[in-house]
Amino acid sequence: MTDTALHFVQRADAFAAIVDRARPAWDAPTPCEGWTVRDVVDHVIDTERDFLERQDLDPGSSPDRSDPATAWRQHAAAVADVLGRDGVAELEYDGYFGRTTIAATMADFYGWDLVVHGSDVARATGQDWSVSDEEAARLHVTADGWGDALYSEGVCTEAVDVADDASASDRLLARLGRDPGWRP
Repeated sequence: MTDTALHFVQRADAFAAIVDRARPAWDAPTPCEGWTVRDVVDHVIDTERDFLERQDLDPGSSPDRSDPATAWRQHAAAVADVLGRDGVAELEYDGYFGRTTIAATMADFYGWDLVVHGSDVARATGQDWSVSDEEAARLHVTADGWGDALYSEGVCTEAVDVADDASASDRLLARLGRDPGWRP
């Protein structure tokens, strides 16, 4: 598996730990208006499966969704299996922002999504959440690359204001349209 693919796997593992600790609050509201914890987990599974299937990469059967934590772990293992197949990670295709690879999309878009939605699940269930300053900087660079598309429908809402001395994690959430002080 390539380093880029491993970066996705690391983000998937971090998301799994957050989802594991969310048990049994599957119906808790999240910062994503109208979405529960279960909805967020379903969303990340569905969008990743859809991407892989559109690239003619079979992630196997969809996991049983009765327990979102178990479903996520089964799904993440299937994605890791796909990324570990000979040549898949380096497979190129024409993406939204130009030529890219399967691994880069999984790490930089879907892995990014896992970090952001990890904060949503954590905050919905009373867990502490933060990223390192280095990770926050990487996520800002990824967001920079999207330009105005970052604030397209279904991606992020407009940035919110935070204090000048806000943490790197809070500044990241604010940039992505999430109120760092949100509580259920």
